[in-house]
Amino acid sequence: MKIALLGYGKMGQVIERIALERGHEIVLKKDEFNTYDGLSEADVAIDFSVPTAAVSNISNCFHANVPVISGTTGWLEHYDEMLALCKEKNGGFISSSNFSLGVNIFFELNEYLAKIMSKFDSYSVDMEEIHHTQKLDAPSGTAISLAKGVIENSSYTNWTLENPEPNQIHIETKRIGTVPGTHTVTYNSAVDAIEIKHTAHNREGFALGAVIAAEWIVGKHGVFTMKDVLDLDK
Repeated sequence: MKIALLGYGKMGQVIERIALERGHEIVLKKDEFNTYDGLSEADVAIDFSVPTAAVSNISNCFHANVPVISGTTGWLEHYDEMLALCKEKNGGFISSSNFSLGVNIFFELNEYLAKIMSKFDSYSVDMEEIHHTQKLDAPSGTAISLAKGVIENSSYTNWTLENPEPNQIHIETKRIGTVPGTHTVTYNSAVDAIEIKHTAHNREGFALGAVIAAEWIVGKHGVFTMKDVLDLDK
């Protein structure tokens, strides 16, 4: 399989290594200093760039008839626009706040727990996410996805970084050292607490999941999620 890497920072380099280990070929390593030459040769593109580059990267993939996996966060105000372009060009697209296999299992666990806890008014939920100091967006896309998972399965209506109203989930963000990513969801009551937590030990899990998603989407058309890739809905 021929892969175009859109974004060649630390994550892009880990994805490159894992893709090569799995027998794939890299035909483009796109950063701010080069063009999209080579994109049309790719079977699939993997975008781990920056928010300001994501829309251009994804658009170019659809116009080149190349399915794209995007792990870039912070650009979702343009998400509907990209969905429309994907449909117009009959493209293939997966965008996720986190491609880690473990995190996507954690997403499922979070939604299941939220359904159970929605029956018990004595518990309130809050979240904490910790990342390295170079992470640009806060809260993380993964934390937002976790909050949405609770909102869709409970009476909560929104999340906030400030002092929460009763119908809001408080997300505390921390930027510490080189932490790859830690996310905690806690249900507190006067008598006890229930906590689920995912801790990433390195970038390998994010990269592996993105490559697995890229392998899966080749030859497919439409907008998919990691639930489709991992067959978590069945």
